Amino acid sequence: MSEIISYKCPNCGGPLKFNPQKQKYACEYCLSEFAQEALMDEKEKTQEEKKESSGKAETLLYTCPSCGAEIVTDDTTAASFCYYCHNPVILSGRLSGEFHPDYVIPFTYGKKEAVEIFRDWMKKKRYVPKAFYSEDQIEKITGVYFPYLLYSCTTQGSVEASAQRIRVWESGDRRYTETQTYEVHRSGSMPVKHVPRNALKKANRKLIEGVLPFETDKLKPFHMGYLSGFVAERRDMENQEFTEEVKTEIRNFAEDTLRNSISSYDHVRVQNQDIRLEDETWEYALLPVWTLTYNDESRNRIYYFTINGQTGKVCGELPVDKGKLMLLFARIFVPVCLLMLLVGYFI
Repeated sequence: MSEIISYKCPNCGGPLKFNPQKQKYACEYCLSEFAQEALMDEKEKTQEEKKESSGKAETLLYTCPSCGAEIVTDDTTAASFCYYCHNPVILSGRLSGEFHPDYVIPFTYGKKEAVEIFRDWMKKKRYVPKAFYSEDQIEKITGVYFPYLLYSCTTQGSVEASAQRIRVWESGDRRYTETQTYEVHRSGSMPVKHVPRNALKKANRKLIEGVLPFETDKLKPFHMGYLSGFVAERRDMENQEFTEEVKTEIRNFAEDTLRNSISSYDHVRVQNQDIRLEDETWEYALLPVWTLTYNDESRNRIYYFTINGQTGKVCGELPVDKGKLMLLFARIFVPVCLLMLLVGYFI
């Protein structure tokens, strides 16, 4: 069974949450703030080592260490809240062993900033049901660390082509064409770092990948504390499920790059090309996304809104209010129809 971690304030015992703006842990009770290093005492290190060596089966029921209430999760949830006392809890066993992430990108946008981004985005949307952006609905926006697998490699490529330059001119009543043919060779090496793939089956891939890219040069070594105050999911997909897809994507990009480097010719015909991927690695990271869902019961469909928790990039699927569309139709077309009837009457 997974062990529950709840980060407590060393000063007053209140729950600690990670503050994206200050990149520190904050206590909402005594207002104390702590850097990550201050919380990494020897006891916690020992606990993490013990958890990483553990391989016991997991259950779906946990007891909140603050109020004793039962916390119900599915088998991929790794961090959550107690619905009764709202204490943030981390199910550490879910992220141990082979599921222990290599990296994390901490949230840089907090909930307040995420709500502001959502409201600014909604100002441009005229035909959305009010229920989608009501205060009760906005309050449900949730910061989630989603699991991504990151592929890296070094690409070695070469291309051989036959290229032509054609010059046409006229002299007197004659037309001349000059064709110059060249044998062209291009080769190069290209490092590829951290091509991401969402590794959670239940996630909406269109939206979770719609907030890409992340600034992966800001990846940090994974630490449980970054999850405090947020929801986190662990991966349930393996890199083998993405390998061929990613390799094809990189090969195509490398081929296009080499091909496009053969410029200033009128015609180019590729005769031979070779793309090799070397030093291939897969790494596992938790990346920050703000999410908001809306259940449209009339259509039996769930709509999603997501914000990249690092860059602020937005991606969303919106419901449409048919009533608002009908009003728009009435405002535009009914007056036109009446005018046409009046014109026909007087004619």
